[in-house]
Amino acid sequence: MNKVMLIGNVGKEPDVRYYDADQCVAKVTLATTERGYVLKNGTKVPDRTDWHSLVFYRQLAKIVEQYVHKGDKLYVEGRLRYNTYDDQQGRRHYVTEIQVENLELLTPKPKPAAEESKATKPASPKQGIDEELPF
Repeated sequence: MNKVMLIGNVGKEPDVRYYDADQCVAKVTLATTERGYVLKNGTKVPDRTDWHSLVFYRQLAKIVEQYVHKGDKLYVEGRLRYNTYDDQQGRRHYVTEIQVENLELLTPKPKPAAEESKATKPASPKQGIDEELPF
């Protein structure tokens, strides 16, 4: 079945290509990191980061184009796809990609400036009254 689930950070801006009128495909690299640890004997095992190639089709690709940016945290579910190709020198290359079927954006989006100013300055019902008093 080759189903995978990953949580990681986008490595660079998505590469989006359109075909057949309004259909598109988006490709993204995703970094997942396994945190390092210390063994009982004191040996330090460093963090290990793996890079994954994600492929999005149709509506998911359009969502990626509009909302996903470098550094964003994503949760994805998909299927492993294995491909091979030969380069111009005749060398065979093996490519593993994840064809994404489900996407969740985990990076909170910043609030617009207008909303932030309202949240930081609560309206006071007495605002302006003290300035009108003669004493």
